[in-house]
Amino acid sequence: MTRSYWNLSSKLLFALWAYRTSVRTSTGATPYLLTYGVEVVLPIELKILSLRILIESNLPESEWARIHHQELCMMDEERLRAAYHVQDYQRRIERSFNKKIRSRELREGDMVLRECRASIFDPREKFKPNLSGHYIIDEILSEKAVKLLD
Repeated sequence: MTRSYWNLSSKLLFALWAYRTSVRTSTGATPYLLTYGVEVVLPIELKILSLRILIESNLPESEWARIHHQELCMMDEERLRAAYHVQDYQRRIERSFNKKIRSRELREGDMVLRECRASIFDPREKFKPNLSGHYIIDEILSEKAVKLLD
């Protein structure tokens, strides 16, 4: 029982670290940045000094505290920017899915199928059909409402 797949719990921390420190496409930011207001310092940046670490290590403590305070004040702005990014991402996804939809005007006498909405409270209707019967449009009441005939 020394196989690697038996010991998945030891790899969970690494997977969570990778998830929290990688940029999400939907928000354009890392979950760490949105939670704490600053970008994470990766362990490799401490071993092989990055430019960011070199600059911060040469700062006096009061200057570092002032910069850190400014970053924390900008946290709401960063979250707002992420929310705008999410809205833009959702619009792009919607546009790509709606490319294949062709709008069609319904007229009286057209034959249609009726959508069957499953009951929310009855989980046993999981495999109930989504559409039922062949109906004829008797009267168009509004854009989304019609009277149907059997």
